[in-house]
Amino acid sequence: MEDKEILSIADTIKAVENEVGKAIIGQKDVIRQVLIAVFTGGNVLLEGSPGLGKTQLVKTLSKVMDLSFSRIQFTPDLMPADVVGTNIIMKDEKGSSKFEFQKGPVFAHMVLADEINRATPKTQSALLEAMQEHTVTVGNSTYQLEEPFMVLATQNPLENEGTYPLPEAQLDRFLFKLMVPYPNLEELKGIIGVTVNNQTSVLQTIIDRNRILEIREILKKVPMSKLVEEYALRVVLATHADYEKAPELSRKYIRYGASPRAAQAIISTARVRAVMEGRYNVSFEDIKYVAPSALRHRFFMNFDAVADGITPEGIIEEILTGQLDTAKV
Repeated sequence: MEDKEILSIADTIKAVENEVGKAIIGQKDVIRQVLIAVFTGGNVLLEGSPGLGKTQLVKTLSKVMDLSFSRIQFTPDLMPADVVGTNIIMKDEKGSSKFEFQKGPVFAHMVLADEINRATPKTQSALLEAMQEHTVTVGNSTYQLEEPFMVLATQNPLENEGTYPLPEAQLDRFLFKLMVPYPNLEELKGIIGVTVNNQTSVLQTIIDRNRILEIREILKKVPMSKLVEEYALRVVLATHADYEKAPELSRKYIRYGASPRAAQAIISTARVRAVMEGRYNVSFEDIKYVAPSALRHRFFMNFDAVADGITPEGIIEEILTGQLDTAKV
């Protein structure tokens, strides 16, 4: 890979980031991490209280990147067919009846699954095949989703009324889980300016689907040293209580650890982050940056952790520090 190519990709992603920032006030780290997921090719779970701009972020991204957009509002009475589509009986010109597949809203480049944890597990699971395989199977037919395809789901904290916890298998399909923070005073002023005082900006299209797919292929080739790669793998293994080098927090508070998808997520997203920083090799710092978002939803803590007020972020920080010291020895 040439320096010129790396800098060109970094400039393109930066331009997308700046354009999205015109419509989304604050949330700079959330925007950056969503873009890392877009150029990796993974799904994102956004968690935060209602009204923090999660839906607006996804709509803005689709416009800036010239991608088709579809929104599914998840509710307790939503059925799987409302997500993926269904076969309906149609009459042809001769009056004969036949089944014809009517595509559901999942057939788009960027699918916003809004308040995904307000639907029942059965409906949530309708997304599983699309999220992992990028296909939809209805009856005996399988349909390929057009690339790039990704699901950006929003969920309200589980303490909110009317929420269902997502199944572990579905959580594992999300590349990142991002926590959307509440805005500070200056950001809140900016939000009021855009939404109430109508100080909106006209958004420009910066990139298209073909360029996104091209960049994805290039980013897969970003080199990573064996030492850095091993660090990423050790971080994932340290979420398992029976790993010999797991920290005490893991042994005491983790019920079961992250799957191999966590390692895939960390390594692939670290490559994108390195290029966004203008580098053509992955560093320890890149691993430390992407690991919390790739891990926080992939390991599950026991009751003692809840009782003692231990958070996933606290355990991840302990793991990242401890395994870095081991990797550098």
